[in-house]
Amino acid sequence: MTNSQLDELYRRLDQARAADRRRLKKRLDGLARKFNANALPKVSAAIDASVAARARRAGLAAAPLRWPDLPVVHHREEPAAAIEKHQVVVVAGETGSGKTTQLPKICLSLGRGVDGYIGHTQPRRLAARSVTARIAEELNSQVGGLVGYKVRFSEQVGDDTLVKLMTDGMLLSEIQQDRYLHQYDTLIIDEAHERSLNIDFLLGYLKQLLPRRPDLKVIITSATIDHERFAAHFNGAPVFEVSGRTFPVDIHYRPPAEERELGLQVEEVLREIDQQERRDGPPPARDVLVFLSGERDIRDVHHHLKRCDFRDTELLPLYARLSAAEQQRVFSSHRGRRVVLSTNVAETSLTVPGIRYVIDAGTARISRYSVHSKVQRLPVEPIARASADQRAGRSGRIMPGVAYRLYDEDDFNNRPAFTDPEIQRTNLGAVILRMADLKLGAVEDFPFIEPPDGRLIRDGYRLLEELGALDKQRRVTTLGRQLARFPLDPTLARMVVAGAEKKVLREVLVIVAALAVQDPRERPRDKQQQADQAHQPFENKESDFLFFWNLWQWAEQQRGDLGRNPYEKQLKKHFLAPSRMREWRDTHRQLLLLAREEGWSLNDEPADYESLHRALLTGLLGNVMTRNEDGEWLSTRNRKPLLWPGSSLSKGGDKKAKLRWLVAAEQVETSRLFARCVARIEPQWVEAEAAHLIKRQYFEPHWSKKRGCVMAKEQINLFGLILASGRRMHYGPLEPELARELMIREGLVAGELTREPEFVAANRERLQRLEEMEHKLRRRDILVDEETRFLFYDQRLPSGLYTLAHLETWYKKQAGEHERQALFMDDEFLLSHSPDLQGGAFPDELEWDGMRLPLEYSFDPTGDRDGVTVIVPAGALQQLHAERLAWLVPGLLREKLEALIRRLPKARRRHFVPVPDYVAALQESLSADQPLLPAMTRELQRMTGVRVEQEEWREEQLPGHLRMNVRVTDGHGKVLAEDRDLARLQQRFKTLAGEDDTTPSREEPVSGRTWVFGTLPACQESEQGGVVFRRYPALRDRGDDVALEYYADADDAHWWHGVGCARLMLLALNEQVRGLKRFAGQQPGFQKLKAEKSAMARGAMEQALLRATVSHFRLHEQPVRDESGFRARLDEGRGEFVPVVERALRTWGDLFAAYRRVMQRLEKNFPLAWAHAHRDLKQQLADLFSDGFLLTVPKEWLDQYPRYLAAVEQRLEKLGGQVGRDRALVSELEAFRERYHRRAKDTPPWRQSEALRLYRWMMEEYRVSLFAQPLGTRVPVSAKRLNRQWEAC
Repeated sequence: MTNSQLDELYRRLDQARAADRRRLKKRLDGLARKFNANALPKVSAAIDASVAARARRAGLAAAPLRWPDLPVVHHREEPAAAIEKHQVVVVAGETGSGKTTQLPKICLSLGRGVDGYIGHTQPRRLAARSVTARIAEELNSQVGGLVGYKVRFSEQVGDDTLVKLMTDGMLLSEIQQDRYLHQYDTLIIDEAHERSLNIDFLLGYLKQLLPRRPDLKVIITSATIDHERFAAHFNGAPVFEVSGRTFPVDIHYRPPAEERELGLQVEEVLREIDQQERRDGPPPARDVLVFLSGERDIRDVHHHLKRCDFRDTELLPLYARLSAAEQQRVFSSHRGRRVVLSTNVAETSLTVPGIRYVIDAGTARISRYSVHSKVQRLPVEPIARASADQRAGRSGRIMPGVAYRLYDEDDFNNRPAFTDPEIQRTNLGAVILRMADLKLGAVEDFPFIEPPDGRLIRDGYRLLEELGALDKQRRVTTLGRQLARFPLDPTLARMVVAGAEKKVLREVLVIVAALAVQDPRERPRDKQQQADQAHQPFENKESDFLFFWNLWQWAEQQRGDLGRNPYEKQLKKHFLAPSRMREWRDTHRQLLLLAREEGWSLNDEPADYESLHRALLTGLLGNVMTRNEDGEWLSTRNRKPLLWPGSSLSKGGDKKAKLRWLVAAEQVETSRLFARCVARIEPQWVEAEAAHLIKRQYFEPHWSKKRGCVMAKEQINLFGLILASGRRMHYGPLEPELARELMIREGLVAGELTREPEFVAANRERLQRLEEMEHKLRRRDILVDEETRFLFYDQRLPSGLYTLAHLETWYKKQAGEHERQALFMDDEFLLSHSPDLQGGAFPDELEWDGMRLPLEYSFDPTGDRDGVTVIVPAGALQQLHAERLAWLVPGLLREKLEALIRRLPKARRRHFVPVPDYVAALQESLSADQPLLPAMTRELQRMTGVRVEQEEWREEQLPGHLRMNVRVTDGHGKVLAEDRDLARLQQRFKTLAGEDDTTPSREEPVSGRTWVFGTLPACQESEQGGVVFRRYPALRDRGDDVALEYYADADDAHWWHGVGCARLMLLALNEQVRGLKRFAGQQPGFQKLKAEKSAMARGAMEQALLRATVSHFRLHEQPVRDESGFRARLDEGRGEFVPVVERALRTWGDLFAAYRRVMQRLEKNFPLAWAHAHRDLKQQLADLFSDGFLLTVPKEWLDQYPRYLAAVEQRLEKLGGQVGRDRALVSELEAFRERYHRRAKDTPPWRQSEALRLYRWMMEEYRVSLFAQPLGTRVPVSAKRLNRQWEAC
């Protein structure tokens, strides 16, 4: 190729369309660098085609134009001159001025549209189509000819198109492929005053672009509000103002006198309008447009006005969620007056015809994004002055209008001039992503008309980082570039990408398309229930998202089976808007095409619930929510939403109560914060999809003996919402140094290991042996402390070990012999100083009655086992005596003696000072073969002459370590019980007396009415583990027969065995016994006992027979142990049995007669002054004639009973003249009696000491000496002698 040819092509390039020049120049430059003979004709032909197209378009643009009668046409020379002279022109015109349709024609008249399109943007698709049709009609062209349009899902643009209408969003999307907008030579940005997000972004982008495109003309059209701001943005661009076709509006302010309902305020204005029309006559237009803030206000006012008596008045609501048919009613013809109750949808989007009056409540719902809660709020706010003027202007379209503002003029004047632009009250994530993808620089530096708040910018960046669209340096990631290719909110685009990754793209595209458009469901006010029923078949009880998938499948099937009209009728029958369904389908088709461009394919298999919702979850991580214990929903960032009432998950009782975790498509704040379109999820799904966002906190690291490593509890939260708490996890890899320290402290030092390495086991055994010294001496300074042992291991173990498995591997395979030996501790290291442990002071066993019971020592002042513990098998428990345990061990006796003396009452304690000296003297004189407390009493009395009553020793108040702890075990060493109260333990385990683990399990005792018990030894012994088990067999009387039982105490067995043998004798002498019972029944005493209901009286005859039998056959003096001995004893005493027993019965009959005689006197009316004597005598007789006294009272004292009763009768006879003396003596006797019963308690007589038994009967003898001295006493007695006897007890 010659240079002349190349120069010719470059010259011809100047004659081509400007829209084609850049593309064609790149092809020419390529030929200049590397010639290609085949490409040259193609490039030349392309240049020729462009030159021809330019010439053709120039001819089309030069065609004559028709100009309608509009205000802007009357002054078209002025804007034409401004456009010709300046790159940017601002045209400010009122509604009806004709700027939208005539400005493109003015541009055509200037020759624009030849080198590129005249681009004309509209805020809405409907407006773009309708304006296209209007301009095409004026140019005598078809849509797609000279005038075309391009909106989402639809395009009609031909080769001869000069004017191209489009939405501002569509122009933004074209920037991605045409950065410099070379296909346009003129741009008209219409309705710029709406200040939508797209418009503000476009204006900022154009300001950057214009210096690079000096040939590009930009025309900004605006209402007459705030046009100066646009001019200033473009460096003082000229402003051309044109008036519209409007009439003057009369403004009236009607602020409420007080807080009144909105319905009442509207009613008052309507009545004022009625009065005015009756006075002045009805105007041509009578309709009223009422602006209210939202649907709730519309419903309330509508409900109120329906109850008013307005004649010939029609009430119509108007808001965006109404169906198209319901919205269309406001345009239909009607009679009378029509009152339209509307939101701000009638402020700019719709023009309601026939309006003469406007009533403005002065409020509206303004969408605002909360950076703090990440929620799009819809609060009700006072409208700006510009909006109020727009509303008022709706009444002046056809004639002079009247506007009533339900607030005062000062309120109006104090309001802001304009509503905040959308860019200052919305999430900027989509804008930031688009700018980053287009490489337009930082948002902070972009020339917006009004820069957004820095918080909104930071929040937008944060959202994109959460979605993974930007990295930490705010650079676009591969995922971010994928998201930018979709004309969706980044959160929805993220779902599409995840749908492809998880093989659920088919379902995700349908659901995302539904979320991107207006909900197709309609719910007319008067048919809400029918609409809900029609939608119910598509609902899913676990997911609102699946509603759209179910609806889609049904709609596609209906669409395939039916024609267009039947299909749309079917949609309306199911309360679905056909237009919205078409938009949904168009959006889906667009997303499907984009997905195929990415190389993604639709899944053939139906998506499972988890995969589908995990894909949706990727874009909705900020809308996860859980139900707390109070039943409230708690979402991320401490939000507490309510489920939207229309959600299928907000219904259904028990099913609803079981829902725990949900995700919402959005959270919107109106009257409350509502979560819309929700679905059940699981927290582990959130954790997986939000792995880059969740925060993990670890707490309570601790050594786990079972796992052999350090575990911790993990808490996972997403934006403040706790997903999991208390989860156990291996903590070692996170903090190896701390894990190593815990392993040493808890595992090696504290011994919390399931498997012990050789050195740990050896060190533990050595330490346990040495620890016994500390427990015995009750000191903690003998062994080195745990910190010293920790340092021992810390200095010898490598730094990388923090689990038991690591330690074992290192010790067995990696450590050298020297390193292994260095881990063994010796006595020299473990002992901080040598203990002073006297021999025998702390024995390891307690020797008692032939038994050797293990002793265990513990130094734990706060524990239950502090001190000395004797370990006793349950079978040997009854053989222990509390007197022996009171001596503890020699090493603790001195401390116990001191503690006992120091706890005496002060009046006693002061006689034994200094205490250590008396304790030393006691230790020299006391021996362990006698009860401790009585021995202390005697020795201290011998030393000081001061007697300490045994009850004054407060042994139960001693510290735990000074009282022996008794641990009861079974034959296998299992602990059955522990207590420091031996009597309580013995009572609990008394049925196990003498049993070892070889004793058969308890069975029914041997019993009989004759001797069937073989030979009974006095004592049975068995040995196990060094412990001798003793038990004493005896026969126990059961009334009708006798049973063999075993006792731990020899005295108990001896006594009960004698009574049991007596019962066998009586059973063997059955005939004689019947005769004796008849004999006893004839005795007056036994007869009189029948009047008494006491247990003693009921059992007196049986006990009398038993007592007489025991005595006659000498069963206590000479116990019977086998059948032959029993037979011999029976035969020996059979002959004299009856007369001996009759004599005894006669004697006891006389005794009972005397007893009843005394009782009858006591049961008669006693003078009140004798009350003390009555109480004392009743108590005396109860002690004498207690239950079983005939069996338990020794014979020598039982023979004294007649004398005791005679003494009582003499006391009664003398009582009248000696009341004062008697009362004094009673006090003395009560003191003696109380002392005895406090000591004896429930101990049976045969187990009481001889001194205590004698003291008891000396009290009775003392009574005789006091009240019936002539009767004499069996033993010398006085108060002094009683006290002396008590000292011997």
